Amino acid sequence: MGKDRAASTLWAMERSRKDVAEFIQSHYRRTDMSMLELTPEFIKDFVAYLSTERGLANGTIWQRCMWLKGVVLRAHYNGKIPRNPFAQFHISPNCKEREFLTEGELKVVVTHEFEDDNLAFVRDIFVFVCFTALSFIDVKNLTTDNIVDINGDKWIISKRHKTNIPFQVKLMDVPLQIIDRYKHLQEDKLVFGKMNYWSMCKKLKTVMTACGIEKTISYHCGRHSFATLALSKGMPIESVSRVLGHTNIVTTQIYAKITSQKLNNDLTMLGNKLNASFKNLKMA
Repeated sequence: MGKDRAASTLWAMERSRKDVAEFIQSHYRRTDMSMLELTPEFIKDFVAYLSTERGLANGTIWQRCMWLKGVVLRAHYNGKIPRNPFAQFHISPNCKEREFLTEGELKVVVTHEFEDDNLAFVRDIFVFVCFTALSFIDVKNLTTDNIVDINGDKWIISKRHKTNIPFQVKLMDVPLQIIDRYKHLQEDKLVFGKMNYWSMCKKLKTVMTACGIEKTISYHCGRHSFATLALSKGMPIESVSRVLGHTNIVTTQIYAKITSQKLNNDLTMLGNKLNASFKNLKMA
């Protein structure tokens, strides 16, 4: 932990282990069992247990099974068990659509006036994410050394904390205003000083409520907002992928699927061109 795993990853693994142990105790009335006893029925019963007795959502059940599957696959690969009980097993996470703010909603958030300076700061960091596509941890770790001058413009050049993939993004007027607003907080070269993720997440809900936004919005939704807005404005998906720091453009294509405005603009453009090309033709 702290090297190639985050603390939240450790928590998820421990939670999954506890669920397996409780399932074995509940279903088999035992405290442990050999991996040689694992069967496809064990996996199916485990899923049923998580769904009915634990009442977990499908996405959480998928996560629990993936951790168990990883351990079982390693055992099979190392010759500890002769067969893989997960071979014919499949479960979909059925994740919800990615939440994001529309251009109109983002304008409401940007222009809302807060009397509480703490709420204003929470809002400003979220807006900064929306205009730079940085994750919260990348904003938290952003230093003055990461902001460089290229041909008279300010750019952020760094590597993503999660994947260590290099990214670069040009600072537009809004994020530049935010950086300038909080210069007094800069400490140890940190652009926004020290921030606590969990406390700011709680306050972000208050911010969205004050702005009349009923969506469930997190800081990560700021990245979604950037991606959907950039694609709807015609930014090439390769460039969006580069800014987001994705390792695979397939990940970025998820946003293209949910950007109906872009689809509408593209079809309108195609329609205008076809209408101009076929306007003098009559159906036979």
